[in-house]
Amino acid sequence: TAPHCYPLITGLHVLNAQFISATLFLYVPGIMVFHKEFQNAGKEPGLQIWRIEKMDLKPVPKQLQGNFFTGDAYVVLYTTSAPSYNVHMWLGNECSQDEGGAAAIFAMQLDDHLGGAPVQYREVQNNESVTFLGYFKTGIKYKQGGVASGFQHVVTNDMNVKRLLHIKGRRAIRATEVNMSWASFNRGDCFIVDLGKDIYQWCGSECNRFERLKASEVAIGIRDNERNGRASLEMVEDGAEPQAVLAALGPKPNIPAGSPDDETTDRSNQKKGTLYMVSDAAGSMKTSLVAQSSPFKQEMLTPTECYILDNGVDSKIFLWKGPNANTEERKAAMKVAEQFIKDKNYPKNTQIQVMPAGGETTLFKQFFSNWKDKDQTTGPGQAYSIGRIAKVSQVPFDASSLHSNKTMAAQHGMVDDGSGKVQIWRVEGGDKVPVDPSSYGQFYGGDCYLILYTYRQGSREQHIIYTWQGLKCTQDELAASAFLTVKLDDSMGGSPVQVRVTQGQEPAHLMSLFKGKPMIIHIGGTSRKGGQSQTGSTRLFHIRQSSTCATRAVEVEPTASQLNTNDVFVLKSPGGLFKWKGVAASEEEMAAAKYACSFLGGSATEISEGKEPAGFWSALGGKKDYQTSKSLQKTVKPPRLFGCSNKTGRLIAEEVPGDFTQSDLATDDVMLLDTWEQVFVWIGNDANEVERNGADKIAKDYVDSDPSGRRGTPVITIKQGFEPPTFTGWFQAWDAKMWDTDPLDRIRARF
Repeated sequence: TAPHCYPLITGLHVLNAQFISATLFLYVPGIMVFHKEFQNAGKEPGLQIWRIEKMDLKPVPKQLQGNFFTGDAYVVLYTTSAPSYNVHMWLGNECSQDEGGAAAIFAMQLDDHLGGAPVQYREVQNNESVTFLGYFKTGIKYKQGGVASGFQHVVTNDMNVKRLLHIKGRRAIRATEVNMSWASFNRGDCFIVDLGKDIYQWCGSECNRFERLKASEVAIGIRDNERNGRASLEMVEDGAEPQAVLAALGPKPNIPAGSPDDETTDRSNQKKGTLYMVSDAAGSMKTSLVAQSSPFKQEMLTPTECYILDNGVDSKIFLWKGPNANTEERKAAMKVAEQFIKDKNYPKNTQIQVMPAGGETTLFKQFFSNWKDKDQTTGPGQAYSIGRIAKVSQVPFDASSLHSNKTMAAQHGMVDDGSGKVQIWRVEGGDKVPVDPSSYGQFYGGDCYLILYTYRQGSREQHIIYTWQGLKCTQDELAASAFLTVKLDDSMGGSPVQVRVTQGQEPAHLMSLFKGKPMIIHIGGTSRKGGQSQTGSTRLFHIRQSSTCATRAVEVEPTASQLNTNDVFVLKSPGGLFKWKGVAASEEEMAAAKYACSFLGGSATEISEGKEPAGFWSALGGKKDYQTSKSLQKTVKPPRLFGCSNKTGRLIAEEVPGDFTQSDLATDDVMLLDTWEQVFVWIGNDANEVERNGADKIAKDYVDSDPSGRRGTPVITIKQGFEPPTFTGWFQAWDAKMWDTDPLDRIRARF
């Protein structure tokens, strides 16, 4: 339809005759350049993979996605239903510089073709991003060879295959083709002896159940996808090899022990970041320091500039493209990041993520203490939301459907509506003393409390123990509260869910236990008889309603900078009692304020924001700036799941890639689920003593090492088989009976 169409080569430094003859770009005057393969790119959700062949792009068939030749380079596009896009270029350890260069150019053109909206990643064999690994839940397979040595991605029924795959990893599974010889084996891992029509999964005597399970998924994937289901599978134990395996590998020698995985870096590295501004990326790139160490503030990113966030100590570099930065700079982003790695002498396999404003990845945002997402629109009026966030839609709270709507229960942290039985004890002299029920709901900062909540789920009685720790309680009381929680848990057969709560970080469910009354938190003091310390003559209470409609009144320093236009405040001073209503405050918050006034005593004067009498300001020590922007609705961040294991000899936490499922919960490990508002520690029935005892410390270290500087996030400990809906709701299609049968038996049935 265009008046003129010309074949065109663009932007390649490595021009050779082979490349020119092999590649067709379409060029229509006034329209951007793109490869013919990109005509259907990003048209529907899912994965598209191309390999660089003779400097051209060739699609990889669907059944073979997840197989990568180590001598090649690939371009991978993942499209979400939003739509939003991730573009990855993957480089094998043996791929040539020319192929790597071509992959970079094609990735840049694909980014251009999709309007600059994708997040771009550079992936290097054996050090891929969690995002990339998440596309291949049954494992990534590295094959020897590549285009240059004549290896093709073709689906055949050819049964003359003979290869050996070494399976590594518990969360991110990698199957690497190794020499077909006993010398490649060790007792700590699983191997797949692939003989075409017969596939044998060999299990080393030291490999554990979960590793067998994951290796079985790889074997089943080879049979179903690469052999179109036409091969037989057999699981083989070390020492019981059938004749066919011995015939393929020769007589079996002594097999050495396994070596520990050293894949996981120390978590303390994950929080170390430095922020640089990039100037004139098109000319000679210069970087200037913006901030030496994280956490950063979102305001540091100016829309007209590009920035590098350097997390090189954890092998990651992020480049952020400001929406108004000049076009040349934005296009050169990946090259700039690669140059930065060279200048810093970072390893070649350092991960790179390049992202547009609005397309920031979770890993990038966690370096900022105050990151707020707005609903972004990109291009000509096309709204989109990013990556995995697109799959987590905000569910409004409705108490009546708590039991049927698990997603809502999980997002709002509610196991039920709080109408069950409540018992409260205060920690005193190393023991627990019952609190008078008439003062339930009042908490003092100088105390620690144990709250036992009992409710019914179906026919079963369930229990939660909340351990509330005041910010001004003694070290002895803190230690005693932890010890008494364990004692109470043991006395109930170890089935309760334990939730540790720091003053001021109360979860919604705890706030809803006081029969419609707000939870009241005193800044200090104690509720012990005769132990009350003198309260200040001027006291200020901040009243806010949570997303689940529960309210709490928290005592804060009596100063005007504490006020917030979204909330209600009660001020008691020698000059009177005031009820202050912010412009965006709710009626429920006003009702809670009335209750707070009743226990503070006296009749309150109601004042609206902007109409304060002079006496109000003088009681607060004068006027000051305070939060006047109406709060952004909380966006739901995608949850993250980690496995904590000491199988390698030291306790490490490793992220589960992709959309996790219930079967990612390894029953021989402790798992950590981070839902941002709270962190769950899930203890598998087969976890060892070191993992069980170290779980709490891992959770604490995890929160403390969050680059955004999170503090005091509630940590909830639960045991396999006693999961509350606040936990199960984060998993699609949770099956309470899943562990009644052995997962290994279930997968063997698919052999």
